[in-house]
Order: sequence, then structure tokens, then C-alpha cells
Amino acid sequence: MKTLNYLSYIFLFVFSSAMLIVSCDKDISNGEDFTPIKPSNIDADAGTWDMIVLTSPDQIVVPAPVDTQTDAYKAELAAVEDLQKKLTKEKRDIIKYWSGGGVLRWNQFLRELVARYNLPPAPLADGSYPAPDAENPFADPNFPFANPPYAARAYSYVSVAQYEALKSAWHYKFLYNRPAPYKVSGSVKSLMPETDIPAYPSEDAVLSAVSVEMLKALFPAAIEEITLKAAEQRNAALWSGKATASDISAGVALGKAVAAQVMLRAGADGMRNAVGTKADWKKFADDCISKGETPWISRDLPIRPPMLPLFGKVRAWNMTEQDIVKERPTPPPSTSSEEMKKEVSEVKWYADNVTRDRLAIVHKWADGVGTYTPPGHWNDIAAEYIHDANYSEVRTARAFALLNTALHDAAVGCWEVKFYYFNPRPSQVDPSIKTCTGVPNFPAFTSGHSTFSGSAATVLSHLFPEHSEYFEKEAAEASVSRLYAGIHFRADIEMGMKHGKVIGGYTVSYALADGAE
Repeated sequence: MKTLNYLSYIFLFVFSSAMLIVSCDKDISNGEDFTPIKPSNIDADAGTWDMIVLTSPDQIVVPAPVDTQTDAYKAELAAVEDLQKKLTKEKRDIIKYWSGGGVLRWNQFLRELVARYNLPPAPLADGSYPAPDAENPFADPNFPFANPPYAARAYSYVSVAQYEALKSAWHYKFLYNRPAPYKVSGSVKSLMPETDIPAYPSEDAVLSAVSVEMLKALFPAAIEEITLKAAEQRNAALWSGKATASDISAGVALGKAVAAQVMLRAGADGMRNAVGTKADWKKFADDCISKGETPWISRDLPIRPPMLPLFGKVRAWNMTEQDIVKERPTPPPSTSSEEMKKEVSEVKWYADNVTRDRLAIVHKWADGVGTYTPPGHWNDIAAEYIHDANYSEVRTARAFALLNTALHDAAVGCWEVKFYYFNPRPSQVDPSIKTCTGVPNFPAFTSGHSTFSGSAATVLSHLFPEHSEYFEKEAAEASVSRLYAGIHFRADIEMGMKHGKVIGGYTVSYALADGAE
């Protein structure tokens, strides 16, 4: 077990809070208008739920807090009282913003980052494409290129880190049972919904620290904005009477320590090799030709290297490497078969007979450059249902962790299939096919949208069974949108949807046995 020396954070926190009181008096980023959440269940047993990365909730040791009757704690209460006397409208708006749920707000912010960085590099004068460099994230092109696989992985790591940190926090909260400042002192007002959740360590501080560490690694060019966002959340907890400086200091230390453990997993999951080499790319084509099939060729001009062709070897969350191979769909129709001719004809018909309704579906689910990608689209859908369920922060984190580990596994499984079969896009087989949206820079079989949507709908239907019909309808619409757009064959979307549901089933199996249900 690791012991945290968090007392040194107290001075740093008080100092940084004082400095950031002014810097946080600014407009809050727009987005979903989440109303304040009062959890219907505080999930006091969350510290016993299964861990994903950590070995146990007490792997990181959080020392016992001082008693509320000590002079040191009374001084902290007095500091909160003084801050509340000086609250401005801007600070109250910040409190209201974070009252809508810390996990929800970080998920919203992460989607904004993904959309901002989902920009493929432009070609150089010689026709080559520069690669984003994590060691120089401000260069052109910026790091990262937050394409769908990268985004799926980012959503999953942030969600899992938050979930691990909050389960650990819940363990110590109910071990030490130190109440919130507004429950200790009648002079401290409660400016967020009141609960019986103990204050130490602060869940807001835990979330701010674990989120900032993960996001700085994933989106290093946005480090200043990410850091200010985290400080804003900690200030909201302090100003609202929800936590004192030592509650927050303990939470910051715990969050940082958990993030470090999760980052160890990320550093060894195979992502650094996902781009592959020219030899890898040539082998995919050669293997396809050796089977008598037509290999995929990039539709970009100049021809762009394939998008993360070895992502199918990245470590999954709820599936083993053997599971990924075992669940691989059967082959698509041969490129020289009569069945393929029929599939091409169907795509051609939709391309030549565009309707307003079908085009609206294409645009709704395009999720291309400059968007938060298909995994982000499903996070956006989920956020509304998670918020309306009035979950505790730890159960909210669980919901996003389940959704996003399934979406990550869908990306791994789908990319393994895409580059195993290396199947061409419809417009490559028949250049007369005019697409209604951009053609993604990777093979056709199976459809990423379909695989993502099948897995997401399966997990969300498990979490919110009363809305399963809606999730299935949205998944089917997302899937068929790719046929309407002229960029996928029917086999791509049908097999992708089936594959996604199988992948989502692995996450549901985990959820049924994790102790939270």
C-alpha cells in the first residue's frame, strides 16, 4: 500500500485557491444545462465494489483527518465562512455549474476536447502527412489527432480513473465519517444539495485531481484550460460549504495517486504501436491479395496512411486478446462474388436516390472531423439518462466507466476486424458512387458506427432497461446511416451491429458481478 503525504497540499491548496478566486471569475463553458443533483442513494457501500485497475480501495492510504473539535479544523471552518461572505455572482454561477454533477461536467468537457482535436493532419507539399507529436503537442499538427479509436480510448481511461478514484474515496469517507462543514457549523451555508455523504476526502477534489492528470496526458496542448477547470471544481466545493481545505487536500492527493496507477496501465496497453509501419501497412494489402481479394486503398488524395491500423492489438478492458479473436465476425462477401455485386448495387441505389429524411439521418450520425466522434455521441446520449437518474458521483462514474470500456473494446474489436479483412469501401469498388459524407480512412468491414452503437446500446439498455427500445432504435439508425451515406455495405453494418452487441455483452457480464447491483 502507498501512503500519501497530503498535508503539504494544504498550504498549496489554500494559496492556489486564493490566486484562482480571481481567475475563476469568468464565463462557464456552455453545454447541457444539468440541474443540481441530490442523489437518491448515497451508495455507502461503494468502497466494496470491484476495482478495475487498483488492487483494492485502500491501495492508496489516506491518513485519518483531524477531529472537528480541534483548533486546526475550526480555523478551516472560519476560512470557509469568510469566503462565503465574499461570494460574487460569478462564483455562485460556478457553484451552480458544478452542482450539476462533477463526473457529468468532466465528461462534457472531455467531449469538447475530443471535438477540438479531432482534426486529421493536412498533407505537406511533397504529398506526405506529418504525424502529431506527443513530445511537441503545440506543433502543426497539434497532438493528438482525436480520431474515433483515440477518442474511445480517452473516454475509457478518464472514466475508469474517475471511477477507481471515487470508489477509493468512498472507502475512506465512510471509514472516517467526517461530516461536511455545513453540518458541523451553523455559520457555514450549504450552497449545493445537502447529502449524508461524509466530506473527507472531498469527492470534488478527487475528481478534479484524477481528471486533470489524465487529461493533461491525453490532451497536453490544452494543459492550461484543463488545470483551470480542475481548480474551478475545487473552489466550488470550498465556496459551497461542502468541503474544507483539508478535505480537499486529501482528495487531491488521492486523485493524483490513482491517476498515476491508471497511467501505468495506459503506458503498457499497446497504443504507442498502433500507427504501425509502412511494412505493416503493405502486409495487410499483401495478405488480402493472397486470398484473392481486392485490398482497401485510402480514398484520400494524396493517399493517407491508414488510421491506427494496429489499434486492434491495444489492450481491451473486459475482453482478453483471445476473446477479441474468438468473437471476430465471419468474412464479408468476396469482392469477386455475386453477393458483393448485389451489395454494391444497393449502395449505388441509395447514393442515386437520396431523400431529405435519409440525408438528415446521415448528417445526424456523421460524427466526422471536428466532432466528438461516435463514442462521444453515445456519451452525449447517456449523459441525459445518467443525470436524470440522480445517481451519486460514484455511481455516475460507474455508468460512464461501463459505457466507455465497452466503447473502447468495440474500437479494439472493430479495428482488429477491419485490418484483418482489409475490405474496400463501396466507392473504391464502384467509383460512380457519390457519398453523402466523408469517407473514413480505414477499411470498410465492419462498420465502426455499427460496432460502437451495438455495444453502447447493449450497456445502456442494461443500465436503463425501461429505455432499451429507444437505445436500440438509435443504434439501428446510426448503423443504417452509413449505408445511406454510401460509405458502407449492408454486410458491414449488419455484422458490425451484431459484433458490437457481443462486445457490449462482455461489459454487461462484468457489471452483473461487480458488487454495485
